[in-house]
Amino acid sequence: MASATTTQTEPITAENVLRLFPDVNTTLVSTHNASNSSQDADLEGYDEEQIRLMDEVCIVLDEDDNPIGSASKKTCHLMENINLGLLHRAFSIFVFSPSNKLLLQRRAPSKITFPNMWTNTCCSHPLGIPSETGANLEASVAGVKRAAQRKLAQELGIDAKQVPTEQMRFLTRIQYKAPSDGKWGEHEIDYILVLKAKEEVRYQGNENEVCDVKYVAPEELKAMFKEEGLTFTPWFRLICDTLLFEWWEHLDDKDFEEKYVGETQIRRM
Repeated sequence: MASATTTQTEPITAENVLRLFPDVNTTLVSTHNASNSSQDADLEGYDEEQIRLMDEVCIVLDEDDNPIGSASKKTCHLMENINLGLLHRAFSIFVFSPSNKLLLQRRAPSKITFPNMWTNTCCSHPLGIPSETGANLEASVAGVKRAAQRKLAQELGIDAKQVPTEQMRFLTRIQYKAPSDGKWGEHEIDYILVLKAKEEVRYQGNENEVCDVKYVAPEELKAMFKEEGLTFTPWFRLICDTLLFEWWEHLDDKDFEEKYVGETQIRRM
């Protein structure tokens, strides 16, 4: 399993981001800086749809989660940029059934980063567009909730009515860095969302994104971690090893909101 690590680099700011990363667009909410990935040597041999998705525009951040620009998904996920400190915004949503089973997905073999790995229900990026970008925490949380609803539909075929944004609870943010292989990786401030559905959600996985799905109880997930041959995304394993099982145990507690929802600090992992 790839390990999650942090290293010291020059802090990324609005003043130096363009000098360090010429591909960043400092106007933020635009798509004109997207590359033509279909003709990109870095992406030669990968799945056509996954190459297209590398043109999506991610939100580039400073270390305090302030948006300072935007850049293509490809630019944000190249390890040569990550090693220089390029940081972007992401979300991870954990969808639970009425009986508190967690819906997992296994990433498709066609994925460019972390293929074939089990992970939480859905993890992706808000786009550098007005409806998903926020400059303060409240607006940013609203943006990632909309992004989560969009990606749950795109990856798992889950109708928005089953996962309303008003039922998503924002818990905290984690900053982590993890390589996928020698070329690609992640360096994100990841917004953690949980949603306990009123009924078991109906899903139909997009085979280009997801190759398996399953609901698990806590002990079933722990058993999966011990099963030979299974691999897990580094952010999911990091969250499981530090926070998830405590949240899971107290999901129905009356003071869950008071204890766990809306943390303002960024957890550096």
